[in-house]
Amino acid sequence: MAELSKREKVYRVFQQISQTYDSANGRISLGMESRWKDCLIEAVCEQAAKGSRVLDVCSGTGDIAISLAAHRPDLKVTGLDFSPAMLDVARKKGTPLANVVWQEGDAMNLPFEDNTFSAACISFGLRNTSDYLRVLQEMARVVVPGGWVYCLDSFVPDSLVIRPFYSVYFRYVMPLLGGGFRHRQEYTWLWRSTQDFLRKKELLDLFGQAGLIDRQMKSRLFGACVLHKGKKPAVE
Repeated sequence: MAELSKREKVYRVFQQISQTYDSANGRISLGMESRWKDCLIEAVCEQAAKGSRVLDVCSGTGDIAISLAAHRPDLKVTGLDFSPAMLDVARKKGTPLANVVWQEGDAMNLPFEDNTFSAACISFGLRNTSDYLRVLQEMARVVVPGGWVYCLDSFVPDSLVIRPFYSVYFRYVMPLLGGGFRHRQEYTWLWRSTQDFLRKKELLDLFGQAGLIDRQMKSRLFGACVLHKGKKPAVE
C-alpha cells in the first residue's frame, strides 16, 4: 500500500480525534492553551475594523472563530477547516452566535475572492499543512491591503536547557495524556509535526516571502508557542 500523503494523514488524525480534541488540548498544554489563544484573539480584535470580516483558517473545533465572534459581535467571522468531523463540533459549540459561519475548505486553496477579509488567522494548524508558504500566500491574498495575517503555533523551544525536557514530555507523555491508549498514535503524529516544523525565525522569514510587511513575533513558554503576524502592503 502506498504511503499516505501528509494531507491524508492529518485528515485521518483529526477525523478520529474530533470528539475529544478540546479536552485533550487542555490536558496536554497543562491548561496554558487558552492563554496562548487569548494572545491571538486580543491581537485580532484590536486591529480588525468595525463591521469587517475575519477568517479563521484550519479552524478545527472553532475555538478561535467562536471567541472572536463573541468578543466582537460586530465582526463577521468565517471558520474554515477541511475536516467535516471537526466542523461538526465547531457548529454545535458556535450555535448561539449569529455572526460566525463555517465552511469546509482547503487552506492551500481558499475558496474566497481576493481582498475579502480584514484579517486572517491560523492557530496550531500551519504545521499540519503540506505547503506553509502556499497557505500564507493564500491568507495574504484574501485579506484587504493593510489587513493582517496571524499565525499561532507550536515550536521546538529556543532554550537548550528546556529543549530536552520538552522533547521527553511531548514525545512520551503528551501522546498518552492527550489520546490515551486508544488515540496515542494520533497524538504521536502531532508531536512529530511540531518537530518537523520551521523554527520561529524561519517562519518570520516566510511571512516576508508571502509578501507581508511589518512582521512581528511574540514568544511564550521559552518559545514553545509563538504568535507571528504580518501586514499586507497597502495599494500605492
